[in-house]
Amino acid sequence: MTTTTLAALVPLLPFLGAVAGLLLGRTAPGFVRPLAVLPPLASLVLAALVTGRQGGGRAIDAYTLLTPTGSVPVDLALHIDGFAALVAILVAFVATCVQIYSTGYLRDDPRYPSYAALVSLFTSAMLLVVYSGDLIVLLVGWEVMGICSYFLVGHYWGTPEARAASLKAFLVTKLGDVPFLIGLFALGTDAGSFRITRVLGAVASGGLDHPTLIALLLLAGVAGKSAQFPLHTWLPDAMAGPTPVSALIHAATMVAAGVYFVARLLPVFEASAAAMTVLAVMAAVTMLGSGLAALAQDDIKRVLAYSTIGQLGYMTGALAVGDRGAAVFHLLSHGAFKALLFLAAGAVIHAAGTNSLAAMSRMSHLRDRVPDAFWTMTVALLALAAVPPFSGFFSKESVLAAAERLATGHPGPAPGAAGWIVLVAALATALLTAAYATRLWLLAFRGRGAEAPDHGRQPLTMTVVLWVLAVPSLAFGALAYRTLPGWFDGRSLAPTLLTSVLGTGLAVVGGLLAYGAWQRAAARAPRVPLGAVAAHPEGDAGLVEAEAIATHEPAYGDIAQAPDPADPGRLLLGPLYGPAAAGFHLDAVYSAVFVRPVLGAASLVRFLDREVVDTYVRGAAALPRLLGAAVRRAQTGNVQTYVSALLAGTVVLTVAVLLVASGA
Repeated sequence: MTTTTLAALVPLLPFLGAVAGLLLGRTAPGFVRPLAVLPPLASLVLAALVTGRQGGGRAIDAYTLLTPTGSVPVDLALHIDGFAALVAILVAFVATCVQIYSTGYLRDDPRYPSYAALVSLFTSAMLLVVYSGDLIVLLVGWEVMGICSYFLVGHYWGTPEARAASLKAFLVTKLGDVPFLIGLFALGTDAGSFRITRVLGAVASGGLDHPTLIALLLLAGVAGKSAQFPLHTWLPDAMAGPTPVSALIHAATMVAAGVYFVARLLPVFEASAAAMTVLAVMAAVTMLGSGLAALAQDDIKRVLAYSTIGQLGYMTGALAVGDRGAAVFHLLSHGAFKALLFLAAGAVIHAAGTNSLAAMSRMSHLRDRVPDAFWTMTVALLALAAVPPFSGFFSKESVLAAAERLATGHPGPAPGAAGWIVLVAALATALLTAAYATRLWLLAFRGRGAEAPDHGRQPLTMTVVLWVLAVPSLAFGALAYRTLPGWFDGRSLAPTLLTSVLGTGLAVVGGLLAYGAWQRAAARAPRVPLGAVAAHPEGDAGLVEAEAIATHEPAYGDIAQAPDPADPGRLLLGPLYGPAAAGFHLDAVYSAVFVRPVLGAASLVRFLDREVVDTYVRGAAALPRLLGAAVRRAQTGNVQTYVSALLAGTVVLTVAVLLVASGA
């Protein structure tokens, strides 16, 4: 079988699995789980074969004309280079783990068949984005992921939180997709083709007439899809969906698509120094803001959501200094440990059984009750905090080293100021990341909240997946930084002494600050009384999660509830705690700047339509009605009246004619 055929099957198999799952979900429920697990597993095997054949060498290109357009044609094309080959393995690997985990996590969910089919479709769409060699075909996968996220985030559609979160995710990402679509058309028009290889060739030859405008339009879509400032607000609220969905979105699909798109078309952005500076500022604000917000969240999944936003900021920061190898290295590393963090959080949610879904302030003694989640989540948090020798250390250091090279005067495609912006923000975020990772670990596994009922051990499928993901979280970075340069641009990904010392030192300081604040806060805080946590019946973790969302305590989107006095984040942030817990009120700003004016304009239009336009319409209808009433009164049916009126009219006309004649 040719490499092109194998590559075409990689996104096709999950798509066929999704279609079959939807068709057989009710008529043959016994086939649902095999149809959920086997297609992404087969895609993983095929993606590995494609990667082996590509070998980090020359890109694999194949295309056929999809449709003539009369101007710029659209091709059904594959373009598989080292970036695409490795990212496809990540997507298929995480999707397979999520599907296996979900068979236990959602085993009693009545909507599991549609859930599994949508996850497969989600996977297929992301693989299409990764392998596509044509921008319009890439756009198809890009938009299919948007609609899949809408349905999956709203899986628990019976709760207002899930409905609001799914709608918000859809609208915010579509807000970025509108300029993104315009930018794609402008790029294809300037380059004369939507084929990625031809677009990059046009950039290399200086064939783009509007590089800054195109790059900024494309960045709007990237900001929405990859949850970067200022279009990041949908991602924390998307935690209302099932936890495995969060793992899929945060680790390998949806938010990874924007970073991957910029990495694949980085020369387009490098053609504009202004666009690279904007990208650097966007990354810096995203990293710092998300780190502060994560330090103030009480819900474990919202902490991880803001963590994802910050780690994506690292990736866009690496792209802003022109090192896409470092960006994709961190994308691969982050995919493993972030999937592990969310799936371990699912086990914690089941064990905690809290009304507020995963309120860390109410957790107690979970270390002994979920030992598998404890140990694997510890590994993932150490990787997140970039503690050596865990994988996050090597990938994050590659980003810091790239920013340091540009900032210290090494030639690069971006201004030196962009390097300093990314470097300073990334170092500060390293401290914040270690602080909120330590806080999460302490509150979740050494918390002093109320005891929750013991729901028993998690299904074996959940536990096995956690340990499988722990392996790359621990070992991937140390192995990859030596071998990946050959798959990318050849640029070194090895840690440098200066950034390693600074980054690790700041991580240690952040962890120690969080631990000291936790001890101080715990010493003076009252213990949550027993019985404060509502008991859930024994059963499936997904149903426990759904019940927890349905209690509305607290509601997603209104997470800035009164902080627990034992929260170390409250001591560390001080007066910033309240704004950080509310996401710095960015949603309120959007409501004031965009939503209220639009609603006001809509009210004005409705008033003008009802009171002005409808008045003229009603008036136009009233005049004929009045004339008709007058004519109707004259129609009495009395012949004598008609004759009298005729004679009277004749007399009047005669008199008028005589008067006119005499006057003449």
